[in-house]
Amino acid sequence: MEARAVAVVAEFGKQLVNVMGRYEEVYEQAQRDPEAFWGAAAEDVFWYKKWDRVLDDSNVPFYQWYTGGLTNTCYNALDVHVEAGRGDQLALIHDSPVTDSVTRMTYRELRDRVAAFAGVLKAQGIGYGDRVVIYMPMVPEAAISMLACARIGAIHSVVFGGFAPRELATRIDDAKPKAIVSASAGIEGKRVIPYKPLLDEACELAEHKVERIIMLQRPQVEAPMQAGRDIDWHNALRGVEPAECVPVKATDPCYILYTSGTTGIPKGVVRATGGHIVALKWSMKNIYGVEPGEVYWAASDVGWVVGHSYIVYAPLFQGCTTVMFEGKPVGTPDAGAFWRVIADHGVVAMFTAPTAIRAIRKQDPNADLLAKYDLSKFRAQFLAGERCDPDTLKWCQEKLKVPVVDHWWQTETGWAIASNCLGIEELPVKAGSPTRSVPGWDVQILDPTGQQMKPNEVGAIMIKLPLPPGTLPTLWQNDERFVQSYLTDHEGYYKTGDAGFMDDDGYIYVMSRTDDIINVAGHRLSTGGMEEVLAAHPDVAECAVIGVADALKGQVPLGFVVLKDGAVKSEADVVKDLVDMVREKIGPVAAFKQATVVKRLPKTRSGKILRGTMQKIADSQTYRMPATIDDPEILPEIEQALQTIGYAQKK
Repeated sequence: MEARAVAVVAEFGKQLVNVMGRYEEVYEQAQRDPEAFWGAAAEDVFWYKKWDRVLDDSNVPFYQWYTGGLTNTCYNALDVHVEAGRGDQLALIHDSPVTDSVTRMTYRELRDRVAAFAGVLKAQGIGYGDRVVIYMPMVPEAAISMLACARIGAIHSVVFGGFAPRELATRIDDAKPKAIVSASAGIEGKRVIPYKPLLDEACELAEHKVERIIMLQRPQVEAPMQAGRDIDWHNALRGVEPAECVPVKATDPCYILYTSGTTGIPKGVVRATGGHIVALKWSMKNIYGVEPGEVYWAASDVGWVVGHSYIVYAPLFQGCTTVMFEGKPVGTPDAGAFWRVIADHGVVAMFTAPTAIRAIRKQDPNADLLAKYDLSKFRAQFLAGERCDPDTLKWCQEKLKVPVVDHWWQTETGWAIASNCLGIEELPVKAGSPTRSVPGWDVQILDPTGQQMKPNEVGAIMIKLPLPPGTLPTLWQNDERFVQSYLTDHEGYYKTGDAGFMDDDGYIYVMSRTDDIINVAGHRLSTGGMEEVLAAHPDVAECAVIGVADALKGQVPLGFVVLKDGAVKSEADVVKDLVDMVREKIGPVAAFKQATVVKRLPKTRSGKILRGTMQKIADSQTYRMPATIDDPEILPEIEQALQTIGYAQKK
């Protein structure tokens, strides 16, 4: 009787899976028993010593994963594959149109180069728990430096190459590194940017004095060296003893990555070693659908979280070939650069920001350059970093003819919160949505009192604790700021800082940052919703909407649009169309009555539009030049455009 009952239950379970679908099955497993779910995922990782507890909740809200476990990031990225007999497989392809070069390294070659540079670090007295700041362009040595730190248990903190000296100095003072690894120059399009003068100034400004700077001299610029402090990369490698991997605690930081803080002081996001390996390796198979031996490309920079997670670490944990691209989506040499890289290297899936696709589309709206390349191996395009407007999504779908996945995550989370998980089950696409919560995440939409919002109602997007592995356990040496920044709005929830809603099918819509919800005559409206309408205009390449001060309504929306090359209509006619479109789609309540055409939008180097800075300019407020801005010369252009329509008046 008991056996028959078990068989009935098992059969019912099969029927339930068929009704629910594979995604629902996996999601329910993670919700029902997260410890069993993430314990099973961790079995796919190399451990010197298994964990004592999968999830340690003894010090809420400071949850920890895999306490008692010992592992090593670099071993899981490189050595494990070499020892499994796959040392001759390509690990890294560095493609640099700005230097007209392509460099390829097998797993064995990359491991040996990493072990050698880890030996250089050891020879300089750097070891377990020490910090190393990496201030480099997109060169293979950047990835080698990161992996070398992880190999010996040092904690790396990558700062985007070319970052302003004062901003670099604040990060030096917070991380207190023993050494900085840098290069003599970066190349932005056709511009060569010497790094050493910026680095020397940062070292002067910083209170913490760095003992060693290891400098990679590039052919484009030779950096001046300071005797007694600066060491040449290649000279340091001569005769060095390669370093072996050091077992570290699963809860030890692998790296610190700084993200902007509302106070102007950057927040040092910490990534714990064990959870980082488990989550990223799991994501490669289950979210991206990429198998060992396949070629994966994240078109980002190692200075950003995408570069950490999906250029350097996740593809190597999975045994893939990762592509590192030193170039731009347009201008190196043209708007076909991405398609050329995919074709040349047999990329099966790639990841970029929607802003890159919009830049390509602006210059090549019909994707004529795409026809030059063989993308037969390419099977998925992933987008993240900002909201993907439906028009960009549709263009990608039509031109690439592969699944296009808009997924959503943050520096703090380290990997996707919401995505169409191609490796589990491809769900129907809804334009404007990054699909549903990834298994392991409990996303909820809350009102200001902490109550769940009804479907399709806009509220604060919150995540129920504990966060899954791979997310930030705290901020670097600042537990109090971690709690204040992320955990105080509603007890037991992580604040994403994003606003949006969930529809009747559980699809998440991230409409804007919480700060981008504007209050128009008492009505809370999403600027993201208005941007979606503007982006649908056939002559609009890019757009942004901000809320500007209004004496009567409190705030009113103001649009900025960049027109496509060869736009059919005049600027005045486009603006009139946009006002009519918002009135029709959102309603008169939006009070959208003005837009201005600009040549380009101010952005960070990672492609995020600087809406907050634009708002301050429009409201005639003083503002600080953002350290992450891609081109500072654009802000005077924005100010001039705003003055023309009656904003940004000099006081």
